[in-house]
Amino acid sequence: MERKWWHEKIAYQIYPKSFNDSNGDGIGDLRGIIEKLDYLKELGIDIVWISPIYQSPFVDQGYDISDYYKIAPEFGTMEEFDELLAEAKKRDIEIVMDLVINHCSDQHEWFQKALADPYGEYADYFYFEKGRNGGAPSNYRSYFGGSVWEPVPGTDLYYLHLFAKEQPDLNWNNPKMKEELFAMIRWWLEKGVAGFRIDAIINIKKDPNFPDFPADGPDGLASCTKMVEEVEGVGELLEELRQKAFDPYQAFTVAEVFNMKEEELKEFVGENGHFSTMFDFSAHLLTGGEHGWYDAKPVKFSEWKKTVIESQLEVQNVGFLANIIENHDEPRGASTYLPEYAVNPRGIKMLAAVNILLRGLPFLYQGQEIGMRNCPMDSIEDYDDINTKDQYRTALEAGCTEEEALDACIRYSRDNARTPMQWSHEKEAGFTTGKPWLKVNPNYTGINVEDQLKDEDSVLHFYKKLIALRKLEAYRETLIFGRFVPAFEADEDVFAFYRESESGERIFIAANFGKEEKRLKLPEKNYTVLLTNDDSAPEGTLSTLENDGTLCLRSCGAVVLREEA
Repeated sequence: MERKWWHEKIAYQIYPKSFNDSNGDGIGDLRGIIEKLDYLKELGIDIVWISPIYQSPFVDQGYDISDYYKIAPEFGTMEEFDELLAEAKKRDIEIVMDLVINHCSDQHEWFQKALADPYGEYADYFYFEKGRNGGAPSNYRSYFGGSVWEPVPGTDLYYLHLFAKEQPDLNWNNPKMKEELFAMIRWWLEKGVAGFRIDAIINIKKDPNFPDFPADGPDGLASCTKMVEEVEGVGELLEELRQKAFDPYQAFTVAEVFNMKEEELKEFVGENGHFSTMFDFSAHLLTGGEHGWYDAKPVKFSEWKKTVIESQLEVQNVGFLANIIENHDEPRGASTYLPEYAVNPRGIKMLAAVNILLRGLPFLYQGQEIGMRNCPMDSIEDYDDINTKDQYRTALEAGCTEEEALDACIRYSRDNARTPMQWSHEKEAGFTTGKPWLKVNPNYTGINVEDQLKDEDSVLHFYKKLIALRKLEAYRETLIFGRFVPAFEADEDVFAFYRESESGERIFIAANFGKEEKRLKLPEKNYTVLLTNDDSAPEGTLSTLENDGTLCLRSCGAVVLREEA
């Protein structure tokens, strides 16, 4: 595998609306990000991905872009963005923008022109299709519920939107539209961004015949993912995007990809793949229910472990994936992947050790480094997220009580990750001096950056140690480029693996997700403790490693050992 500059980095996602508010209007902003660059540098962050900050009506929190060349005034100005770029560069931090090019906002100039002339040039920037049999062109259900087709006023046409009706899909069969997108991408790269996180990109390929599929729900519709999975040829579009927009600037790209065909992994992230990397969503897929959040089951540790191991083994001869336990579209990892008894600082450190030391590019999400958790809401009115409101409605229609529907949202809502960053135990968690746009998690008085910075045994300090360990020159070959080799797979409560370098160096990572102590028989060699979440173990020794090579791991214990030659 050809080595790239980003392989050795640590990335961090900022959801700007909830990160840090500098002017007291209750909304995070660019100035707020600038204020926290030193914090990110000290944490060990090298790449910052910022969720959309473009001009937008915010129907879907900025993923509905009305002008790709403007900064939303809620976040600041283009001058402030340029300042952010400059200040980040001073700290050797690269900025990655969010790129939303499957769809735009219905307020975008292109779509407004299309509505004004539904048979004209700009209508072909989108999918304006005639209805069939007195109804919509096909029976697809959108990602946010309801039909993907919306009538074009005053015509017999419908326009396509795989997401909200305010997010019309762009027509990637139109060369002129594509070139306008490519020019926009090059404009941002000229400005100095390092690359892009690419939103929902697998959806850009459509079957122009829009065939119906068998209904898979009581609404008589079929999920739009069926069409996405069935259609061929998305790779040609992605190669054109790479060659015309990304390659001239050697841009770093990380893609959000669902519904990819298994055999396409090498095409996507292999040598000269469509993207530098893409997020590993294999664990997240375990959180879904058959019909929605209301019938989703808690993630079992055994299933999570098996899924992560399979993903690691599948990709390691192909390329690098971006490893996550949470992002702006998922509930908090600490509340999702840990058993209830482990949702505490020790358990959260354990989860961190496993995640950061897997093979791949670690992506932290704001607040993950202090162990932020899901936020209980009192009613559906407390939520802002369009998807959450749709899932609540779906649960009620399926016969759930309001309490049951709300409980599903408390467990799975995207707003769990969007509550304001908890900077201190001061009012509104130090996020704002005004009223925050979304409720602050009431646990901020016990979980916040300021307090954890003062506590050497905090989750935050453990993350710093993990990141520093991964970057150490002495272990770089092993922890960054080394192979992933699972160990103790048969033990139902243990997640353990080796990272092995080509020269034979081995580092062993073990975590006990069970309630009881575990005894693991290791090869009889000498070991050095590189890191542990057990503060009772003196540095450089491991009191629980017995003479016969038996490692004793307490419940929620995690340890990183270097195997001596």
